[in-house]
Amino acid sequence: MKSKTIIASLAVLLGVTGQSFAADMVFTSWGGTTQDIQKSAWADKFTAKEGINVLQDGPTDYGKIKAMVEANGVTWDVVDAEGDYAIQAGSQGLLEKLDFSIIDKSALDPRFVTDYSVGSFYYSFVVGCNKDAVAACPKNWADLFDTKAFPGKRAFYKWSAPGVIEAALLADGVAADKLYPLDLDRAFKKLDSIKADIIWWTGGAQSQQLLASAEAPFGSFWNGRLTALAATGVNVETSWDQNITAADALVVPKGTKNKEAAMKFIAFATSPEAQAEMAAGTGYAPTNIKSPALMDPAIAKTLPDQQTASQINADMAYWAEHRDEIGERWYAWQAK
Repeated sequence: MKSKTIIASLAVLLGVTGQSFAADMVFTSWGGTTQDIQKSAWADKFTAKEGINVLQDGPTDYGKIKAMVEANGVTWDVVDAEGDYAIQAGSQGLLEKLDFSIIDKSALDPRFVTDYSVGSFYYSFVVGCNKDAVAACPKNWADLFDTKAFPGKRAFYKWSAPGVIEAALLADGVAADKLYPLDLDRAFKKLDSIKADIIWWTGGAQSQQLLASAEAPFGSFWNGRLTALAATGVNVETSWDQNITAADALVVPKGTKNKEAAMKFIAFATSPEAQAEMAAGTGYAPTNIKSPALMDPAIAKTLPDQQTASQINADMAYWAEHRDEIGERWYAWQAK
């Protein structure tokens, strides 16, 4: 009895009990306003429903995932990752197969479902412009690469990922249905033509600051960031012409100690209601096809899934297969 009392006292002092430890899991994402919405729309409501506390961590780090899996020391249970990485990591044995007896994939957009991942949300790279800072706004990728007609700095995403290379090829006249396999020589030649005028953004908040301050009065942006910026009063123009879609995905690192909780969390996060709330809060499209019917029509019509007239789907499988070689060339080019 005395030993049990000591153990119980230690547990209280440490603030940990067997019950609370078992009821904790970790969700890792990119931080900022997107993760704030993921926390309120998904994590907090999942906790209220299931009694499983969801701790927040981030930002997502692919090197850390690999190191944790290889060391059998996984501390992240569900991770928001880029779609092409999810496909690649699944093929490399870094992820758990998803349990579709728990996760209902019947209403999930099949473009974003694999054995190892389901779509978290999807977004579009679009041409954005601060209308108060320029005489005229570029309307498409060809305009954005035309420094004579549209002089000034332009903002682009810094990291190697779907979006910028496709935009360069489209600007150079490649037909949308002929983008893949990517002609890297042609893309980098086109990028060379505006390299001196590019300001690179590394995250959504920075992209908004560049546009709002007119340091880069136009450029390539995640659509949701433009929606949020416009809501603050900045006179933003968004062009959906040839918008390029890409998706984030929810994955479970191989070796998680909370596998069942992770599957339940993903099931909740991809439900119609949770996806609708996420979409309304971020401006990104839901991956559950039942979600738009639950949303304010005025908001739903502004999302990427409604901008399909000239929409281009980035090929996640192609990027997964060629991710490393493209990245190596991309960063070498940036460093020149």
